[in-house]
Amino acid sequence: MSTSSVHSTAVIMDGAVVHPTADIGPYAVIGPRVVVGPNVKVYAHGVIDGATSIGEGTVLHAHSVVGGPPQDLKYLGSDTRLRIGCRNMVREGVTINTGTEKGGGETVVGDDNIIMANAHIAHDCIVGNRCIIANNVMLAGHVVIQDGVNLAGGAGVHHFATVGSCAYVGGLSRIARDVPPYMIVEGHPSRVRGVNVIGLRRTGMTEETIAAVKAAYKLLFKSDEPQSDAIKRVQTDFAEVPAVLVLAEFLARSTNGRLGRQEEDADRDLSRGEGRGG
Repeated sequence: MSTSSVHSTAVIMDGAVVHPTADIGPYAVIGPRVVVGPNVKVYAHGVIDGATSIGEGTVLHAHSVVGGPPQDLKYLGSDTRLRIGCRNMVREGVTINTGTEKGGGETVVGDDNIIMANAHIAHDCIVGNRCIIANNVMLAGHVVIQDGVNLAGGAGVHHFATVGSCAYVGGLSRIARDVPPYMIVEGHPSRVRGVNVIGLRRTGMTEETIAAVKAAYKLLFKSDEPQSDAIKRVQTDFAEVPAVLVLAEFLARSTNGRLGRQEEDADRDLSRGEGRGG
């Protein structure tokens, strides 16, 4: 480890693996089971703990705390993990917890995400790639955030909910059910408001495909047809449009899931508080 990249006041505990190109700032703390990859930067007072790996080029700003134990009453200290990918921007005061035994044992954050100040990512969450998680967003345990999602400030996502790819969630929204891919969802309670056209264009989706998604949206969310029938109709009418089929299949899984959440375990006794960590 190159001491020239580690501030004299930083604490690197025995057992930590810190790449020589990493930059560890004043009063930062790196725990004994942490692996810090190339070109990672940790600003002043940043804390990385637990069995945590940080991928190349990720930046953790001041007072961020990642790899802390899950806030779950069932957690008894097992060796669970946190894996953060490459080129993520983790801003001030962000907290990201490790997983739990019953949740698969691992919390995962992908690549190229922006996680803004004071956001919280709880145990067993899976965050994809190229997501924007704005200030004060709260992800409860077992949440899945697919690629390209934009969560605006103060949004709260319920346990086991899935936010589909390229969805936009408005600020201060309460997300208690799955959010369909490509859609704009906002409110308290939240509901689908339209198609995230800007987000889809940013991903390079063609105008022809966007038009098909907009037509499917009208059938699925604006018609009087029962959604189960609308899903089947969309799957037939747009059988040659993969993006629309992704949307239809996502809605079918959510409809079949418990309380509109495809990741919800039907056998889980929520009345006794199981899975209620945050």
